[in-house]
Amino acid sequence: MYNFEFERPGSVAEAVAALKSEEAQALGGGQTLIPTLKQRLAAPAKLVSLGGIAEMKGVCLNDDGSLSIGGGTTHAEVARAAAAHYPALAALAGGIGDPAVRNRGTIGGSLANNDPSACYPAAALGSGATIVTDRREIAADDYFQGLFTTALEEGEIITSVRFPVPEKANYQKFLQPASRFALVGVFVAHHAGGTRIAVTGASEDGVFRWSAAEEALASGAALDGMAPEADGMIADLHGTKAYRAHLTGTLTRRALQAMA
Repeated sequence: MYNFEFERPGSVAEAVAALKSEEAQALGGGQTLIPTLKQRLAAPAKLVSLGGIAEMKGVCLNDDGSLSIGGGTTHAEVARAAAAHYPALAALAGGIGDPAVRNRGTIGGSLANNDPSACYPAAALGSGATIVTDRREIAADDYFQGLFTTALEEGEIITSVRFPVPEKANYQKFLQPASRFALVGVFVAHHAGGTRIAVTGASEDGVFRWSAAEEALASGAALDGMAPEADGMIADLHGTKAYRAHLTGTLTRRALQAMA
């Protein structure tokens, strides 16, 4: 490690002010950033911890039936507090990493990092969530913009995430046992306006909606044997492009069966 300044603000306003410093970087649960610092892949002059901001923590049900989750809420707390209102989201949170990761990592940190194999991006995109920051509200369809890339601007903080609660939903994750990230993960949510299908871990462009499957379901067609195009899928030592495309189709059908 190397020398850097550390600041722990007590409010969003204080955090926003601290992040205006040159080469300052926000620190959520630190599950990605701290290993990155240790590997000397990042070297911010100042870390601004968001862990002391009470207004960014917690889960609450809104008057319109949507579920708001503070950006600083840990995975473990989402798994516990969201279970009564959004079981599929709670189950997803409870399957992230291991107990140490779940008790330190935060939903805001995960969404801000937008790892191509993370689980929360699939939940946010599949649910049609809204990412609320200190400056604005961003629809999930506009938020995710590629591998580790989002619509967030410099110094912008995710203060909460608002999830419309679907009529039913399910998340299926094919676990990579070493990292516990999703080799492929599929989040399916059925809303009054139709079914949304979001896929993580599979594409070179990061999380995406499988629109062809959504359209097939809307027309009443079955998804038997259906899979997205292998071109554009990730290929690595864990699986080929064709393998990930096949997994996407298989996990989507499993999610639909679990919702039936």
